[in-house]
Amino acid sequence: MSTISLPDESPMLRREFTYGVATSSFQIEGATESRIPCIWDTFCAQPNTIADSSNGDLACEHVKYWQQDVAMIADLGVDAYRLSIAWGRVMNEDGSANVQGLQFYKDLVTALRQKNIKVFVTLYHWDLPQYLEAQGGWLNRDTAYAFALYADVVSNALGEQVYSYATLNEPFCSAYLGYEEGIHAPGKVGQAYGRQAAHHLLLAHGLAMQALRHNVPNSLCGIVLNFSTAYSATDSQADIDAARMGDEYHNHWYIQPLLEGTYPDVMSQIGVDAQPHIAPGDMDIIAQKNDFIGVNYYTRAVYRSDGEGWFEQVVPQGHALTAMGWEIVPDAFTKLLVELDQRYDLPPIYITENGAAFDDRLVAGEVVDQQRIDYFNSHLRAVDNAIKQGVDIRGYFAWSLMDNFEWALGYSKRFGIVYVDYATQQRTLKHSALAYKAMLSNRL
Repeated sequence: MSTISLPDESPMLRREFTYGVATSSFQIEGATESRIPCIWDTFCAQPNTIADSSNGDLACEHVKYWQQDVAMIADLGVDAYRLSIAWGRVMNEDGSANVQGLQFYKDLVTALRQKNIKVFVTLYHWDLPQYLEAQGGWLNRDTAYAFALYADVVSNALGEQVYSYATLNEPFCSAYLGYEEGIHAPGKVGQAYGRQAAHHLLLAHGLAMQALRHNVPNSLCGIVLNFSTAYSATDSQADIDAARMGDEYHNHWYIQPLLEGTYPDVMSQIGVDAQPHIAPGDMDIIAQKNDFIGVNYYTRAVYRSDGEGWFEQVVPQGHALTAMGWEIVPDAFTKLLVELDQRYDLPPIYITENGAAFDDRLVAGEVVDQQRIDYFNSHLRAVDNAIKQGVDIRGYFAWSLMDNFEWALGYSKRFGIVYVDYATQQRTLKHSALAYKAMLSNRL
């Protein structure tokens, strides 16, 4: 079996560098009967929204099998586990706490800590309670304040047993895919919707950070953003300009307000009617000091001019692809990290998601996923290269711990290093999990 390895002198081989695995609540938990409905429950019930017409009702039944899953995580030898809280499992519609739901996460956190596993909690991984969506969702400014209340309740309950709190996971996906393109829940379409949702998400982050600072001053608190490194399709000035606009619109729209308190220049290139309403003081709230920023990276994006002063993405060509149709370009990962470090005064960085989907098959009790091992090898070395160029990166989380509900693609794509037979809920460590485990056991 092939191994995952790093150069002998790599700082990523030191024990203080954190390695983990990651999941999210809706994708693995199941147990919908013990929480209130969320926007993904509603979205899945609509026709033609999910590729295989599935839903998250069962997923990996993690609420049922969580003790088994904790043992599996510990067996991998990782330092940390990144999980998300299901908002609708811990909060009731009247704003009160769901004591039973909170107890589930308390027990989970306690069990992980007993195994010496650091707990990285993400408060929002896209599963907005449906009753809030009925009131406007992320288009309604009040949702940002509801989120701050939720963050207050969770951080009071779990406290500093949690090593790290992230407010949001990938606000780009929530805003752009959910409210601008309609590919994700709640399925709204419109540029004005997307831009306003993005602003309210960032406002929610800032408000929640205030609660976290008060409740858990010794935990690391920050946010998780996804990035796709921007390239121009050609060397033409029009395409170079398009790549810059695409980079600002899809990447810097979410990080620049956090670190500089302003939106990027591309804001002026969209119609006034599509620009978000920004109340006085909002940008100061958004620009709270972050202890870290989580970076999720999977692939790059290539842009060309649409001929009308705007950008459009180009279909990938020239590189191997994952089962998602995403290019495998590890050099773009290094480029992203170095350019972010050069552009901003960054806090420490954690790679909070990195991984790939492939067409895995369980044969004779084994999953030989050599392509995934190769992906991890090349991308860990990309992170190593960025560190050697001065980027302060403190940890790396493989996405994901196990196969799960892959949003609009249902169960048709497998990202896990652990294979899940959804009919039996049997978990099987893929060769990539065994390689990851072996690498971790050989650290200095």
